[in-house]
Amino acid sequence: MPQALLDTNLPGIPLHARGKVRDVYAIDAERLLIVASDRISAFDYILASGIPDKGRVLTQLSLFWFDFLKDVTPNHLITANVDEYPVVLREHAEQLEGRSMLVHRARMIDVECVARGYLCGSGWKDYQATGSVCGIALPSGLQDGSQLPEPIFTPATKAQSGHDENISFDQAAAAIGMELAVELRRRTLEIYATAAAYAATKGILLADTKFEFGHVGDKLVLGDEVLTPDSSRFWPRDTWAPGGAQQSFDKQYVRNYLEAIAWNKQPPAPALPDEVALETSAKYKEAYRILTGKTLD
Repeated sequence: MPQALLDTNLPGIPLHARGKVRDVYAIDAERLLIVASDRISAFDYILASGIPDKGRVLTQLSLFWFDFLKDVTPNHLITANVDEYPVVLREHAEQLEGRSMLVHRARMIDVECVARGYLCGSGWKDYQATGSVCGIALPSGLQDGSQLPEPIFTPATKAQSGHDENISFDQAAAAIGMELAVELRRRTLEIYATAAAYAATKGILLADTKFEFGHVGDKLVLGDEVLTPDSSRFWPRDTWAPGGAQQSFDKQYVRNYLEAIAWNKQPPAPALPDEVALETSAKYKEAYRILTGKTLD
């Protein structure tokens, strides 16, 4: 099986942060290097094995969407061309090629911006309990996987560990200010509508997705990753059938395996059999191929 990159190692480059998937390095006062590893998390824990090429898919798909959406919103990207990186980084090209981005440092906003066009996941659980999602009342009789009457903005708090927590728009506005909350809602729904319309031409339903925004100077920019199988639910349109879980191009295959082996969802997280890791890798690559029309080099 191809080797998965679980941890990056860039001697002499300060590690700024290490998330569930990304390693972020401090280049200088204005720039960061984001490297997407092949780590995969499920049920809030990083698994003992990775998914080959996952980090490359996440990075290359984000780059595709940053370019596609450039007339909708500015973003934090400087370059993903290793030859244009500072000289000190180029000796690490083997680790960085295809899975890294040099970006502007941004003052990130502590609200996850979630857009939902279909009812699923935590939104479905919220709807079952309250008939609404994040305080937005919805029609009765919807099913798991139903299309919503119109896309909705459902913010969440950012969690450094564990699950993000869904909040209402008013709670978000109280935390970051009404003017900024209104702009985030507008921009989130505009990006969602643009991306969903494009994905539909490829036979894919964009069920939901989350974005992160920050400020570079006075400019509000889209940051982190965007519209990847880690941050979004992509469903094949031809198999969509409300009333239960949908086929998807994401890590649901991994979740299903972990449920099947009755893992107690406590550390240590198990490793994956080679066939599960390879099938998951294939699903990520297929999402990239369908959406971009290209194969991962």
